[in-house]
Amino acid sequence: MKQFWLKIIKPKAHLAKWLMFILLAMVVALGASGYFEVIKSYTDTDKLSFKIAEHEFSLYGVFKSTLILVLLFWSAAIISDLVDVRINQLSRMRAANRALAMKASQIAIYFISFLLALDMLGIDLTTLKIFSGALGIGLGFGLQKIASNFISGIILLMEKSVEQDDLVEMGDGTTGFIRRSSARFTVIETFDGKEVMVPNEDFITNRVVNWTYSDTKGRIEIPIGVAYGSDIQKAHDLILEAATENPLCISDPAPFCYLRNFGDSSVDFILHLWIADVTGGRWKTQSQVMFEIWRKFKANEIEIPFPQRDLHLKSSDVSITSNHES
Repeated sequence: MKQFWLKIIKPKAHLAKWLMFILLAMVVALGASGYFEVIKSYTDTDKLSFKIAEHEFSLYGVFKSTLILVLLFWSAAIISDLVDVRINQLSRMRAANRALAMKASQIAIYFISFLLALDMLGIDLTTLKIFSGALGIGLGFGLQKIASNFISGIILLMEKSVEQDDLVEMGDGTTGFIRRSSARFTVIETFDGKEVMVPNEDFITNRVVNWTYSDTKGRIEIPIGVAYGSDIQKAHDLILEAATENPLCISDPAPFCYLRNFGDSSVDFILHLWIADVTGGRWKTQSQVMFEIWRKFKANEIEIPFPQRDLHLKSSDVSITSNHES
């Protein structure tokens, strides 16, 4: 039902064009032939009228108001879609700026349509003061989150802190690419293909990691353990060699290998290496480097140990005396 009313208020462009053409043709035909006066004579009567507070409404008035609202909103939807197409064709404009321009144009088009509808219905704008208090209460309670997400979306577009195709990581662990921003939410496509709709407010009030905010470089950390009996200097050199030989590993910043700990069963190193484009994924590079480290260690008889424990048994003489009953 919600989707039905959404299509009525803002139908798709191709559907709206045909409906607009048919309805306008019908309205013009009915008006030219005088059928509206006939309809008015039958529907604008006391029997088909009702009162709400001090205002009286007739069936004809309701029909006329509904027709005007539908035509205006459909016209606004068509104009909005045409403007969006034109803005999307501006290839020199950044994606965030295009999204901001589209949102601003939509707000302006629908606001003008709303004012035109009030004027065509004969509603005095000064009477809206009566509803201003109730509207304020509604925004303060029922529409608080919607207004907050809408304003947050405008702030995100103006600040450009997150943009389309950015790789982000949310505070709850959701990681993926920004695919689309709307008035209420932002769509994040995760690595497994899920599309997560995150409220715009979360990008403003929570901690967000943007892996591509200023550049696309990313660092990879690989911990490596070497057996105590191995040549640890040789192991250090082989680890660096495996990183520098990989074509996906960049030279600025250069890879570096640190000796971190003398562990219980291994000498622990950690390798830091950088890739140029983190959006292409880090696991592929990490896997290739680890495979190369394994091959180099095996060729140079350097052992990667597994946890070991020495168990010492202490024996004691225990004398057992047996009593036999005869």
